[in-house]
Amino acid sequence: MPTKNDMLRLLEENKGEPISGQKLAELLGVSRQAIWKAVESLKEDGHIINSSINKGYQLDSNSDLISAEGIRIFLSKENRDRPIIVFKTIDSTNSEAKRLALNGASHGTVIISEEQTNGRGRKGKSFFSPPKTGIYASFILKPKVNIDDAQMVTIYAAVSVCNVIENLTNLKPKIKWVNDIYLNGKKICGILTEAISDFESGTVDFIIVGIGVNFSTKQEDFPKEIQDIAGSLPKTNISRNQFIAALIDEMLKNANCIFQNNLIDLYKEHSLMLGKEIIYQKNLQTLYGKVLDINERGNLVVLINNSKIDILHSGEVEIKTKRII
Repeated sequence: MPTKNDMLRLLEENKGEPISGQKLAELLGVSRQAIWKAVESLKEDGHIINSSINKGYQLDSNSDLISAEGIRIFLSKENRDRPIIVFKTIDSTNSEAKRLALNGASHGTVIISEEQTNGRGRKGKSFFSPPKTGIYASFILKPKVNIDDAQMVTIYAAVSVCNVIENLTNLKPKIKWVNDIYLNGKKICGILTEAISDFESGTVDFIIVGIGVNFSTKQEDFPKEIQDIAGSLPKTNISRNQFIAALIDEMLKNANCIFQNNLIDLYKEHSLMLGKEIIYQKNLQTLYGKVLDINERGNLVVLINNSKIDILHSGEVEIKTKRII
């Protein structure tokens, strides 16, 4: 591992506290000159490192650049050795995850980027992915599930994101079916799940779960066309590295990812949809209905025309703010 990465690990482990150049040189078994070069390289990458002749080097407490070293110090022992690949910029973490999975990447590999130039949402939509104020992470999962169960991984991911937010903050996020996380009426997170399947056997080879979280994004920084609907986690003392570590631990806490007996109950507890009146498109028709339930498959159970039950397996729904049925 390059000296720079070792140096970053030590600085992250002692974030906010100075370490002398001499001590760093002794710990890493390199010269003071090598330490200076490593610090300069980390600064060029964007890390905020303070230096003092009398005290040494200190990773500023406000420095929040995403790094594998910064993530690992917050990970549980079980996940500390997971493959974590961090990019400064990339087209799409989901696209890279798919490329790596096709080349044999292992279950639990995580791809993260500071920025996406072609971030993707559902149905070909773009996902706003600027640097420094977001979390863009994709998981390579190889759960033992059949094709029909693939949507349950999305359900699992949505519950996982809500659990992480609730565990790290006092906030109470909600899930808009199927896979958008809302806070105070605005979307703060999107989830894109893509599966590669063997249709002959009916099994899933691997699943890519992409999770994009708006993290301390100023409202005026969103593109005008989404300012009314997009929101962000408010600024707290939680770093992005700490949030990502908690998300990794939550997503990978069991090998198959979805087999929690109470998963649908947890999903329903966080749902924005139950009891809401909605509008949606189906078979080229615009339909109106009221959400009665979310069934054991994660499908939306909708009452239309006060008499007929419709089951939604996928699609986009809009919550109405006034009575429509």
